Amino acid sequence: MVVINRQKSVSINAPKMCQPIGAIWATLGIHGSVPLIHGSQGCSTYPRNLMARHFREPIEVAVTSLHEKATIFGGASNLKEALANIITRQHPELIAVITTCLSETTGDDINGIVKTFKLESKGYDEHTKIVAVHTPSYVGTHVLGYDNAIKAMVSQLAKGKTEPNGKVNIIPGMVNPGDVLEIKHILCTMGVEAIYLTDISETLNAPLRIPKPHYPRGGTTVEEIADCANSLGTITLCKNEGQSAANYMQEKYGIPACIGELPIGIEATEAFIGNVSKLSGKKTPDVLLDERDLLVDAIVDSSQITFGTKVAIFGDPDIVLGLTRFVYELGMEPIHVLTTLESPQFATDMQKLSTDYGTDSAKQNIIVGGDLYDLHQKIKDTRVDLIIGDYKGKYISKDEEIPLIRVGFPQSDRFGYQRKSMIGYRGSIQLLDTIVNAIMDLRDK
Repeated sequence: MVVINRQKSVSINAPKMCQPIGAIWATLGIHGSVPLIHGSQGCSTYPRNLMARHFREPIEVAVTSLHEKATIFGGASNLKEALANIITRQHPELIAVITTCLSETTGDDINGIVKTFKLESKGYDEHTKIVAVHTPSYVGTHVLGYDNAIKAMVSQLAKGKTEPNGKVNIIPGMVNPGDVLEIKHILCTMGVEAIYLTDISETLNAPLRIPKPHYPRGGTTVEEIADCANSLGTITLCKNEGQSAANYMQEKYGIPACIGELPIGIEATEAFIGNVSKLSGKKTPDVLLDERDLLVDAIVDSSQITFGTKVAIFGDPDIVLGLTRFVYELGMEPIHVLTTLESPQFATDMQKLSTDYGTDSAKQNIIVGGDLYDLHQKIKDTRVDLIIGDYKGKYISKDEEIPLIRVGFPQSDRFGYQRKSMIGYRGSIQLLDTIVNAIMDLRDK
């Protein structure tokens, strides 16, 4: 295995986004919430456009509209005015004040500004909670932004009590509404109640109903976030997207933190269900065992098609790790694996995965902190049969005439991907079907 760390001072077609996008994602999973970007107009327009094209839903993001004056003198007045306007006009349950490059560089103390606003504003209603989220765009990616937002929500809203609530905290990470629904299916089948930090299954996949409600139904309530400190434990589906919040609650409230892998395929899904059982005391029901065995049957039926197929995978580190484990289970060979997050832990996890499955790791390229230019060059050197990643991989796919399996965020040039699931036993079967059919089409050419 060759581990390739970031080698260029520029990025060429990097499959990553800035921190505020991850924070907006987390905020929109809260019922009656408004993400407020403390920055320039573009810092809200770009995320809204990107997310609207993926989720096919109207994405409402407020902005403080910082200009030249605020750059010099600070944006306190803009932030206070924005908070007052949002509360007066929209009466939200929660406002998440999300920083950007500009507000972080100018040094705005958003925690202090919010505190002053509450003291000075005569019309401020305690019904609206305000959470400050620090997401400087020049550090990390959208993955870190999501992680920072979930920790901010928990640290500023959670309240510990003496009696446990009998529920399990689930931090899904940046997965689709269809994936969250699949997790809900698993827990409902097991008879386990959960608090989702946070839940986009309905807020970003809402029914069209007239008259249109001001806020979509669903989402995690502020009261549930406050109560998460009293849960039986916290399970994160993604190591990099929620671990900070899980560790915070473990340290402050003594709630066990189960940091797992994204449950794609057999082994990772079994591990997730095992964590749920450990925290809740509930056994795995026969319904889920049947789903597992259907996945096993599908893997066996397709093994002659998938075995030995060479694949390149790119995307967020947790999705890439989960997909790599899954293709190993299918007998495929992950030749090139790329994530844009500069994470030494990712390389370690990939090396362990390769060892566990006894593969010829000498043929693998693990690219950490790279971009799609790096991936393209490696594919030119060593061809693969399939590429798995988001829609930005279509340029490599077209140039090299290699099929692209679209997984992850964003998917701007296809319809309905937000409703699909890739996790759990049922989601893994859907993903397996897509992969197998792509291989069959390739062999027919």
